[in-house]
Amino acid sequence: MSYKGNFKPKNPNKYLGDPTNIIYRSLWELKLMRHLDSHPEVVSWASEELIIHYKSPIDNKLHRYFPDFVVKKKLPNGIIETIVIEVKPACQSVEPKKQAKPTKRYIREVVTYGVNQAKWKAAKKYCDERDWKFIVMNETHLGIK
Repeated sequence: MSYKGNFKPKNPNKYLGDPTNIIYRSLWELKLMRHLDSHPEVVSWASEELIIHYKSPIDNKLHRYFPDFVVKKKLPNGIIETIVIEVKPACQSVEPKKQAKPTKRYIREVVTYGVNQAKWKAAKKYCDERDWKFIVMNETHLGIK
């Protein structure tokens, strides 16, 4: 099975965007797409359709961040809740352990962690301003290990 491909929803009317152009970039994203497409509480969802601006700690410039998912979910009390979801490996949400002699891999991990933290801080602020939720899901949340 490919780690990247096109997702074909069984419920295209639930998708906010072009349901013929939904791309998954990992098997974790594919698993979540299947769940969102079929779950009765999910009113609508979108993949990489939202743009959030953030300042990168690497170059101190503004960049665009496309969170993996935006989901509208109907709660038992009838209220519609909006959730912005990012899917990432757990190791990318934890600060890398400092090394006496930094390797290229360590430097790459520090950069990834720093950029992710900047993106997520901007996403949290964006969501808080709209009374939405922002969550980062990893392999544990998705039942994959």
